[in-house]
Amino acid sequence: MMSQKQKLRELRRQDTDRLMSFIGRFSVHFALIFFSLCCLIPLIIIISASFTDEIALTREGYTLFPSMFSTRAYELIFKNPRAIIQAYAVTIFVTVVGTVIALTLMSLLAYALSRKEFVLRKPLSFFVFFTMLFNGGIVPYYILMTQYLRVQDTLFALLLPYFVVVFYVLILRTYFAALPEELFDAARVDGAGEWRIFFSIVLPLAKPALATIGLFTALNYWNDWTTSLYFIRDSDLYPLQYLLYIIQSNAQAMQIQSSVGNITVGDVPTQSARMAMAVLATGPAAVFFLFFQRYLIRGITLGSFK
Repeated sequence: MMSQKQKLRELRRQDTDRLMSFIGRFSVHFALIFFSLCCLIPLIIIISASFTDEIALTREGYTLFPSMFSTRAYELIFKNPRAIIQAYAVTIFVTVVGTVIALTLMSLLAYALSRKEFVLRKPLSFFVFFTMLFNGGIVPYYILMTQYLRVQDTLFALLLPYFVVVFYVLILRTYFAALPEELFDAARVDGAGEWRIFFSIVLPLAKPALATIGLFTALNYWNDWTTSLYFIRDSDLYPLQYLLYIIQSNAQAMQIQSSVGNITVGDVPTQSARMAMAVLATGPAAVFFLFFQRYLIRGITLGSFK
């Protein structure tokens, strides 16, 4: 039997434990909310600046809410709406098709490298890893794409560069190698071949890793504009990022002309147009990220290097 003092002491200890637990949870939640606001506020400022008049933005700086509301930046960007729509269509097509093909190729290669019984595993691993350390440079890359593959001014020029990213292959290989070997042995006993094992066992178990690599690959395709700068001259094949780069360059040129002409600063919304382009470029990617964020951390954790 516990004495009265012992009961009071136990009650005080429980109250103290509950208080410390509450303080701990509150501290963690407060820190996460504060960190989320630190990440969210810059995005709000970018959106606000895109709807702010150029003169007010130059005079008052960046604020959370537009000091003088204006849509001049978006009017400048959508001056030719067909070009924007066409650029979105090209970017979406390249991102979707490129991600599917790249995931297929990289997962097949990673699965082959993860199988210890594969005869060419070591030579192929050395060849793949060697390309991660050394490359020929921009000039051989340009000659290969234009003189040998002859893919300039084609969508294949935008798709080809990210079909196989060595770092992503190594992540997938590590993930596949960590899968239980007993599953593969049981499947082989039941008569399953390597293709059946890959599509029926490996891919369903590797959804977090595939979603993570797929997200990274999609972002690579979505944000790529240098490939278009090198190989695309047809304006109908401009992706979104490259088109926005051209619009920004034209706006800067107009601003330079305004300094020696009769055009006022407010007629060339350079800063607000730059923020509007950031909204148009990152908005769809941010929405796409929301659907895969639950796989992202899981995929990175489970597929990390050991």
